[in-house]
Parts: sequence; C-alpha cells; structure tokens
Amino acid sequence: MAFGWIDEQAALRRRAGLVRTLRPRPADSPLLDLASNDYLGLAHHPEVTEGAARAAREWGGGATGSRLVTGSTELHAELERELADFCGVEAALVFSSGYAANLAAVTALAPHGSLIVSDAGNHASLIDGCRLARGTTQVVAHADPEAVRKALTTHDGPAVAVSDTVFSVDGDAAPLAELAAVCRTRGAGLVVDDAHGFGVLGAGGRGAAHAAGLAGADDVVVTLTLSKSLGSQGGAVLGPARVIDHLVNAARTFIFDTGLAPAAVGAALAALRLLRREPERAARARTVAGELHARLTAAGHEAVRPDAAVVSVRAPSPEQAVRWAADCRAAGLAVGCFRPPSVPDGVSRLRLTARADLTEGQIERAVQVIGETRP
Repeated sequence: MAFGWIDEQAALRRRAGLVRTLRPRPADSPLLDLASNDYLGLAHHPEVTEGAARAAREWGGGATGSRLVTGSTELHAELERELADFCGVEAALVFSSGYAANLAAVTALAPHGSLIVSDAGNHASLIDGCRLARGTTQVVAHADPEAVRKALTTHDGPAVAVSDTVFSVDGDAAPLAELAAVCRTRGAGLVVDDAHGFGVLGAGGRGAAHAAGLAGADDVVVTLTLSKSLGSQGGAVLGPARVIDHLVNAARTFIFDTGLAPAAVGAALAALRLLRREPERAARARTVAGELHARLTAAGHEAVRPDAAVVSVRAPSPEQAVRWAADCRAAGLAVGCFRPPSVPDGVSRLRLTARADLTEGQIERAVQVIGETRP
C-alpha cells in the first residue's frame, strides 16, 4: 500500500507520547496567552491592524509574484529601509517568512568548499539551511566559542559560523561578541538568527547584535522574523549591502518565492514605527520574563533564567508535559509545550513567552495556574 510506512510512524509517535495536533483558535479566545511569540503585544494593536488593512486596500491581497517580477512594491522597499536604519545596518531584504530568510542566508553564504560551523541548539530553519547548503557542516557544542574556534582551525577555505542569538527552547542568549571575535581570527563570517532577540534586546529593541556592538559590522549578517515582536508575518536578512545584493541574485527562497503579502508588510511597518515611539516596550518584555522566572522558581519549579522573553519550565516527561499544558489550557492559560525532537537535549518543557502588555494580575494568575496543574 502506498505510504503504508506512515501508519507505522504514527503508531511510534503515539507510543512515545509525541503526537501533535492542530487546535484552531477563535478570534476572541478567552485564554491568557503565554504561548504565542507576540512579545511586544502588537499583533492586535489598532495601529498595526490598520497598517495591514490600509496596505491591503492599496496594494491588494497578495504580492502577485516573486520579488524579482511583480512582488516588490514601494511598501516593501520602505520597510527594508526602515529596518536597516533601525538596526544600524547598510541594507535589509524582506522574505515571506523567517524560515525562508534563514534558508537564504545560510545557503547563499556557504558555497561549495566552505565550512559551516553550527551551534547544536540552533533552530530547525538554520539546521535545514545547513543541510541544503553546498558547504560542509560541523555541529559544535552549544554556546561555546572555543568549540567554534577549534572547528574553524580545521578549514582553510571560506567559512561561516551560524547561531541563534536567543535560543528558542530555553531562552538563553549566545555569546555573540565572543563568537564574532573567534570568527575574525579566522576570517570567517557570522550569521545570527535574531528571531527572539529583535524587539526585546538592544537599545529600544534593536536586537541582540546591536546590544553586542556588532550592528553594521561587515562580517556579520542578521536574520529576523516580522512575526514575533512586530506582530506581523515574514522575515528579513540584514547586513552589508554587498551581502544583500548577493542574496537578491543567489538566494533561491528569494528568487523563486512569492513576495510577502502587502498586508503583512504594512502591519510590520506600523509596528516598527510604534516601537520607535515606545522603546520601553522592549524593556517591559524583559521585566515580565524576569518576574515570571523569579516567581516560578520561588514556587519550586525548575525554570531557566531568561536572557530575553522566553521562560522555560522543565517537565518530568513528554507525556506529563502534554498533560500539564492541557491542564493549563483547561484552567484558562495557554502555554507552549516543547518535546523531542524539538528539544536538542531530550528534556520536555513548558515554554512561556513574556509579553510587554501583561499586567501584574495576569503574571500572578499564570504562575498560580502552572503551580496548581503541576503533574
């Protein structure tokens, strides 16, 4: 029977407690949301939704083609200019998703004969970029600049180190300044995914690379999403103008993909301008994360100290993590649930995301529900 092996895989997932299901949410969900990545609370902000609606009215429901054909609008160019200016880099390039941006950056900057040094805790999109690239990939220990240095010394040709800036599982930050220093000793480039740092870290939310003093460096390329702190959709690559020009000509997920829908571009642009006016949102997201961590650990939970807005709470097993998250949901709290193979160390977790718009009462309620439902 065609695809008969799928049934065997499904049975294995059931036995391991790793079945995943879709849960469509209503527009007016009553749940207290600590599961989304809406770090600054902008997804439903009136200026952001109006930015989306206005762009759709003016430019239509879709981009109508790839960026190199009809999919680049004046609105796309405006967002790219403002992203580059905000983050302190020469140029930016907008993609249909953060995933596509990561695939583009890694594959286009790691040609045949090159070495990619990849952190063991990297996001799946960076891992897939490494798999698709023509260079050779060496995976090294998590957040370990010395391991990166040793890997680079084994190769004499072009090389690039690839890392998340803030890792999505535990919310810990990479040692970016040290990684950049190691790369420079070997003439290697550094590509960092700032999906969970942009909007939260750096001055006014300008990101982890900005906070590390790497903004505008000619050997550092930053990728980010528009779907987290900016509450929209899409992704971007930021860096030296010559790198961005290279991506326009060589990145397959740019050349062959339909451009980001104008509504998403308009929403992201409105959110970026709002963040410029209200830079305190970034600090508030970090404060909320710190409060969640402090109260959870005081209550006896094993929580990882957050470096940005992700708070990880360890669970005894995959099955118990699933049940814990379900019990939280039944009690009115939405939390993330990370299990193998999404977690590199095999330890299941509840994953909480701090939001800048959470109130004191909501923080207290979240901690209370997590404690009451603990397996």
